[in-house]
Amino acid sequence: MVLIMLLCDRTIRQLIARGEIVIEPFDESLVGPSSIDLRLGNEFRVFERTRIDAIDPRKPIEELTKLIVIKDDEAFVIHPGEFVLATTLEYIKLPNYIAARIEGRSSLARLGIVVHSTGGFVDAGFEGQLTLEMSNLNQVPVKLYPGMRIAQLAFIIQDRPSEVPYGKRKTSKYYKQRGPTPSMIYKDFH
Repeated sequence: MVLIMLLCDRTIRQLIARGEIVIEPFDESLVGPSSIDLRLGNEFRVFERTRIDAIDPRKPIEELTKLIVIKDDEAFVIHPGEFVLATTLEYIKLPNYIAARIEGRSSLARLGIVVHSTGGFVDAGFEGQLTLEMSNLNQVPVKLYPGMRIAQLAFIIQDRPSEVPYGKRKTSKYYKQRGPTPSMIYKDFH
């Protein structure tokens, strides 16, 4: 029988101190009992709806989106029903024996903000900023601020190191990504 082991605060701090897990910038006050809070970056990618008749997953979509960069003291307003890509402030690097789950914070969920649509799993060996697939399920706009705690990252130790960790696989599309990275599913077709 294989047990799934979630890392506790003490182990998270030890692995970061040893450099086995990298979180940059690191703020020890963000470490919780069984996760670390991640903060919102200042870059957002929105779909330019007036230029899109349909998204074709066989084609690159970056030209269908617009990058918005806001200042640290400004707010990004996410409107009801809107879907945006955002990024974490933190750059992370996982070893080949630890995977992670990114989860929204309940305080934001109570405002109607969904932090990730379905892409909440982070493979062992991943390195980069995490792209957030955010939606506003509320009926009113919500302001989001760079640097605010936006999500939690929980670490899962594997039964053994991955034979081929993320970044070493030919299909690793988002390795070392920075900023809100649009879908690269079109690469699956080539």
